[in-house]
Amino acid sequence: MARPKGLQGFVERLEATGELRRIPIPVSPKLEITEITDRVIKAGGPALLFENTGTRFPLLIGAYGSERRMALALGVEKIEAVSQRILGLFRQLTAPRASLWEKLSLLPTLGEVASYLPRKWKGGRPPCQEVVYTGKEARLSMLPILTCWPEDGGPFITLPIVHTYHPETHQRNVGMYRVQVFDDYTTAIHWQLHKVSRRHYEAWKATGKRMPVAIALGGDPVYAYAATAPLPENIDEYILAGFLRQKAVQLVPCLTQPIEVPADADIVIEGYVDPNEPLVLEGPFGDHTGYYSLPDYYPAFHVTAITHRKDAIYPATIVGIPPQEDAWLGKATERIFLAPLRLTFLPELVDIELPVEGVFHNLAVASIEKEYPGQGMKAIHTMWGAGQLMFTKIALIVDKGVSLQNYWEVARTLAEHTDLRTDLVFSQGPIDVLDHACSQMGFGGKLGIDGTRKYPEERILPPIAYPQPDLEALRLEALRPLFPELREVNLRLIEKGIPIWIACFFKSEKRHGIRLGEKLAQHPAFSGIKVILLVDGEMTIQDLGDVFWRFANNTDMRRDSALVYDAEGRPHLVLDASTKTYELDDFTRPWPNVIVMSQDIIDLVDKRWEEYGIGNFIPSPSRKYQPLVRSSGAIAQKAP
Repeated sequence: MARPKGLQGFVERLEATGELRRIPIPVSPKLEITEITDRVIKAGGPALLFENTGTRFPLLIGAYGSERRMALALGVEKIEAVSQRILGLFRQLTAPRASLWEKLSLLPTLGEVASYLPRKWKGGRPPCQEVVYTGKEARLSMLPILTCWPEDGGPFITLPIVHTYHPETHQRNVGMYRVQVFDDYTTAIHWQLHKVSRRHYEAWKATGKRMPVAIALGGDPVYAYAATAPLPENIDEYILAGFLRQKAVQLVPCLTQPIEVPADADIVIEGYVDPNEPLVLEGPFGDHTGYYSLPDYYPAFHVTAITHRKDAIYPATIVGIPPQEDAWLGKATERIFLAPLRLTFLPELVDIELPVEGVFHNLAVASIEKEYPGQGMKAIHTMWGAGQLMFTKIALIVDKGVSLQNYWEVARTLAEHTDLRTDLVFSQGPIDVLDHACSQMGFGGKLGIDGTRKYPEERILPPIAYPQPDLEALRLEALRPLFPELREVNLRLIEKGIPIWIACFFKSEKRHGIRLGEKLAQHPAFSGIKVILLVDGEMTIQDLGDVFWRFANNTDMRRDSALVYDAEGRPHLVLDASTKTYELDDFTRPWPNVIVMSQDIIDLVDKRWEEYGIGNFIPSPSRKYQPLVRSSGAIAQKAP
């Protein structure tokens, strides 16, 4: 498949394949675009090009928002094709070579790899510098920067390709870090603790000099993907981009800063960070977890120039309650990096799945080709030490042959092959800083479950038989007289032969979730149940995707779990996925609110829907989640 030329070519490709809708009428970048996009993406709709944004730039959003569009961005028919190219390249480079001729046969492959290395732009003025604004003319307000959600701290650049380099090694980093706009010339950049650009910042701070930074927008659609890819620190993202597009990225020096950007970028914001300045308060921001990430201190970025193509398009995305567009960026990473993960860390790895409900870092499911006792546990610990997988909160391992995309099959396999006494491993370690449930930011509890078939050496305890669950005894009507705090029960998994009982409840006492789970585990009705999962009672729990999204977000796996033995010696795993508070859980961090759109914007979009020309009416997803909002503002529960 021929690659699209730049963002303009990508828009043409999307439109030609029926994957894009143009919206010519005026639409506000403040909340309105978000509400439209949230509806369309969740409904599996097309990318959107807002042609009248109140600025000179049209805005493209949802460009990566489906499997088909993600493949088009990468220039392939199927995302898996990229993984196969990587695997083929590794095999060629690592195969033993006996003779001189065999070694010489490797030269074309080495030449191909060399052709992916970024190069200097040669020629006249590059496209990204066709129009130049410097000094006071370089105003961020000329761009249609989104205010995404009602409680956001302000407008945010949401698809920025942020360029930095180390002051000593000059090693480049190209990353995607959200950028909050304060005024025409000042922003904050969300360089988290574990990120490479944050280490670059600390290195520049040691020099006492200003740190050059450039923010590129648009250009070849692979750039935005490469900026999100979990590469090792010493691998230039533009090598990956060159590999993906099978053509070297051409770089050009910025006009006001000693740093390079792609010559075909649509828009470039040049500037600097002064490490000697105090950090600035950034946020809140409606994040990909589906909750607001709360304010914290990050470096300030000062604009020195804005350059752009004459026909520039402003690219953007939104994140929030999944699924969103970023789910497909994550899916591409899952597919593309399967081969490198197998070759470098986990040779037994067959497949890996990062469910969208786990918002990338909370949940990973892997299948392995098991060849010896303990290999499932080995895989769990390896995942917790493998690059960005170190943030994984819940790691599930099953045997090859299990379809990881069939979540019913995965759940049934785990239930069948997991002995709760021996096949669980609780640990603690780095957690994504966006995780709001861990008691300490960036550090919390983890759970690994080895759901592989066990060798005789692994069966260290006699097996325990669980009786067939009695559905009638597990219904709300049967249990509520004894447990009045229960609001609703979901028996769908049990009906499918999977012994996981789900309920929502209203909290009113200390450690209520765990205590309720302990009492339920001792009740005779639960003799055939392996897992008891409890969530807050405000919202219905019949949608299993919503249940597991809330579970993955709201638990610290060591603090919020308990292994309870009933009178017959059968273990039951209790999981408390309720909101944690200081009063009832001694939780000392602020707890964020769920992200929903304001009612006035929902009503506005309802009223204007036919004007947009997108298609059949799609109701607002926010209406479903409004019951989970606990107070006004980004914070649901304040810290003491």
